[in-house]
Amino acid sequence: MLTIPGPPSHSGDGMNRRSWLRIGGLALGGLALADILRAEAKSGQRHPAKGIIMVLLPGGPTHLDTFDLKPDAPAEIRGEFRPAATNVPGIDLCELMPRLARVADKLTVIRSLVGFRDDHNTHWCSTGWESHPPMDASPGVPGSPPGDWPSLGSVLSKKLGTRVAGVPPCVDLTPVDADARFILRTPPGQPGCLGSAHAGFEVQAVDRRNITLKGADLSRLADRKALLASFDGFRRELDASGVADGIDSFRQQAFEVLTSPRLATALDLSREDERGRGRYGLDRAYPDERQGKTYLDQFLLARRVIEAGARCVTLAFSRWPFGRVLRGDHNWDWHKDLFPEARKTLPLLDLGLSALIEDLDQRDLLQDVAVVVWGEFGRTPRINANGGRDHWPRVCSALVAGGGLRCGQVLGSTTRWGEEPRSRPVHFRDVFATLYQRLGIDVATTQFSDLSGRPHYLVGEHRPLPELIG
Repeated sequence: MLTIPGPPSHSGDGMNRRSWLRIGGLALGGLALADILRAEAKSGQRHPAKGIIMVLLPGGPTHLDTFDLKPDAPAEIRGEFRPAATNVPGIDLCELMPRLARVADKLTVIRSLVGFRDDHNTHWCSTGWESHPPMDASPGVPGSPPGDWPSLGSVLSKKLGTRVAGVPPCVDLTPVDADARFILRTPPGQPGCLGSAHAGFEVQAVDRRNITLKGADLSRLADRKALLASFDGFRRELDASGVADGIDSFRQQAFEVLTSPRLATALDLSREDERGRGRYGLDRAYPDERQGKTYLDQFLLARRVIEAGARCVTLAFSRWPFGRVLRGDHNWDWHKDLFPEARKTLPLLDLGLSALIEDLDQRDLLQDVAVVVWGEFGRTPRINANGGRDHWPRVCSALVAGGGLRCGQVLGSTTRWGEEPRSRPVHFRDVFATLYQRLGIDVATTQFSDLSGRPHYLVGEHRPLPELIG
């Protein structure tokens, strides 16, 4: 491992830890670039997608107050917000998201997403599989294979390898806050049984078992000269010591990533022009946020990293910091004070997500890059006594965009109070199957082996959604 130490932080277990830029699990998956291009050409796709940006909303976002409002329901169900029309007739979103309403023709709203458990774990969001069967699981409920399920990004690393030299296939931008990691439980780029050679590149991780790169920390990533000078110094040290001569292939790839300017440049937001930063709201103050900080920069970083050549970029978004320490709530887990929280959070999501979609579109990247937005479950139809909604694993909503998918539509519906699917239930593995298909991977034939040698299909019996792929 190679890391750049960052500012101190404290985890939930009371240990004093440091943030790191971790270089890990960077491999070509056994394929040269020419092999990758030939594989994509044989995939049956005339125009396979090149990458995926996954936006996690950890904590369980409320579907009834975002993408599936019920204006005709009783007050204790419908809540305080009203639906607003979009630029696609017949599609409406929450009134707090006017920017997304203006790009609804580039979105598909899935209102009947199913398959969840009442478990604060985004494992299924990143892998497509439940983390573990419950104690009272019925026959057929899958458990984790030896070594665990691999994330989508790790599968892309294994099957397709790096797309651009010097840029890891799978990049994880999620924060290191203790509350964020509590909800995420497992890293979004976890390799599972595919092994560490296919682990995601964690831009901010908590790990002390690393080799530290001298002279640069995360607070100086914005200073390109200092960063590149540190990289240059590290390269000279390698050349002089001969350390790189005997390392294995995936560590050699890690050295190449670290010493290449391509990823460093993508992570350097000071290279983004003023107009670009302004599009994502980085040119204004946020007095309602702690220390005036937001995570809007993650959306811009995601665009820059996917444009640099990554295949899968994951970010986790909420207000900053993730945990509201005085109340003990987490992220989108709004068991109380839902509507005040939503009035502050939804406009930020609206700004960052719409900026990402518009930016990709204007750069002619949207057809090549799929965007998926979701959390681990929905919320109860009935508002509780504390003005919040509790966990509701029976159904929730999600957004998908780009990647050559058919957009400007709503897929599925829920019953009149939003408690169950009414039409077209969509399992989250159906969405994974669709994403894999757009990347040129046939889920009907592609398998991987767990640590016991047993083969597994990527998403079991689930198949791509015809409504999205035509």
